[in-house]
Amino acid sequence: MTAPLASLDGFDWTTPFIADACVLLQLPVRLGRPGLRPLIPGSRVAGRVAPAVHAGSTDVFLEAIALAARGDVLVIDNNGRLDEGCIGDLVAGEAFFSGLAGLVVDGAHRDSAAIRAMGIPVWSRGTSPSGPLELRRRHATALEAATCGPTTVTREDAVFADEDGVVFVALAECERVIAAARDIAAREQAQAARLLAGEPLRDQLRLADYLQKRDADPEVTFRAHLKSMGGAIEI
Repeated sequence: MTAPLASLDGFDWTTPFIADACVLLQLPVRLGRPGLRPLIPGSRVAGRVAPAVHAGSTDVFLEAIALAARGDVLVIDNNGRLDEGCIGDLVAGEAFFSGLAGLVVDGAHRDSAAIRAMGIPVWSRGTSPSGPLELRRRHATALEAATCGPTTVTREDAVFADEDGVVFVALAECERVIAAARDIAAREQAQAARLLAGEPLRDQLRLADYLQKRDADPEVTFRAHLKSMGGAIEI
């Protein structure tokens, strides 16, 4: 794993913790395309982005894998297409057994059973039994940047993916994002323990106090109330 992500060691992180940390730090929340899901339930991966833009041929993936470092995640831009499985078991296996941590495909994959049998963490929008049926013009920056839904990423970014989706963070910001995510996780886990012990969340978050504040000043927001008492930034 690349150095900026070493601080994930021992942290039971989730993408919601990472996204909330970005909000707390007033950083942009850079999400992958909605609907990206792991092929293997419970999968989770984090690593530096290894970008590749698909144009109908697997050579771009092999080149991206050759350029990547151990622990990177292959992020494939196929413009969200669902009419072709742009990767299958061989490309996924080549990436995984070359040391990459997983693959995020903004598009569809195929060979699900074989990929699952090898235990390869793959995220995609869905499946298609057909591979690419046409070649397209290759992007000049096919190995430098990839777009995943609303977000364009490069090798200067990290990707976090789990069952809730995909979040991207600039490598330069990862250390403080992860530190903030740890703090958010600790506070939420403490709140969950109190909830399980019988203390309603309404009481923990002093909802009655907030309603009084709002009656006195309609401009007061719940988020500001939570911030004033050191609680989670959003529930």
